[in-house]
Amino acid sequence: MLALKYLPTTIEKQRWDAQLKLTPSVLKLDLPEVEKRIRRFIKEYVKNAGADGIVLGLSGGIDSSTVAALSSLSIGGDRVLGLMLPEKETYNSKDINDAKFVAEKFGLKTQICDITPVLESFYKAIPIFDQADKLCKGNIKARTRMIYLYYYANKLSRIVCGSSDKSETMMGYFTKWGDVAADISPLMDLYKTQVRKLAEHIGIPPELAAKPSTPALWPNQLAETELGIKYETLDLILYGLERFMTTEEIAQQLSVKKPLIEKVKSRWLAVEHKRRLPLAPKIEYRTVGTDFRLPRHTY
Repeated sequence: MLALKYLPTTIEKQRWDAQLKLTPSVLKLDLPEVEKRIRRFIKEYVKNAGADGIVLGLSGGIDSSTVAALSSLSIGGDRVLGLMLPEKETYNSKDINDAKFVAEKFGLKTQICDITPVLESFYKAIPIFDQADKLCKGNIKARTRMIYLYYYANKLSRIVCGSSDKSETMMGYFTKWGDVAADISPLMDLYKTQVRKLAEHIGIPPELAAKPSTPALWPNQLAETELGIKYETLDLILYGLERFMTTEEIAQQLSVKKPLIEKVKSRWLAVEHKRRLPLAPKIEYRTVGTDFRLPRHTY
């Protein structure tokens, strides 16, 4: 059974079109209120789950740094473990130092785990492994990091806190069952540029907040280069698409070419499978993930 998609009425769309102007101001947030809501969300989830704390990947990037800081502010740094998971092909001492800085500033615990031996074992053990296929190889890295995070969470009776933001989630810029795998994702409803503003608000230095994003799956990988667009523009395009604006309207307001908007929209729609649980055919009375989704503690 396909989920019904909400479409605005003609009156609603006319009202939105008349009011919505795609300028950076539309992404402005009440940062103290956002911080308060995220901290409450994290604290309540950990409490309701009966968990002893949080485990998260601490890469030294802006998303993981922000999540680490918010987690520490929410439940106390002694209950937050940041795993640094370097490997030799993409090792970057600045990332390690940035991660350590955030951990020290916000008082959370850390553990460094070199995942190189595990990765090399995987490469050798897969009969069809292709060293030249950097995408498949990179996905192994992301999923290996996930294994470490969940092992520590299982062992320490904690939950895994993810660091995915809205920009990259909408664009499918993540590894399925890899870096997006988590029990909670406090930043998933914030665009990248909003995360950067929130980061500065909670005390992360501007130079770290502005640090170029990378999944670090292969050397010199940069998110904006692969996406082919700056986050400042991407976020406004996605904001417009989220509010049912047409590609023509967005292109006109942002003074960008229509094919760029169409490219963003096409990718957003094409990667919907990465944002959902596996599909199942409708056979029984209620189907898990479709019309059989329960709030916590229902039974």
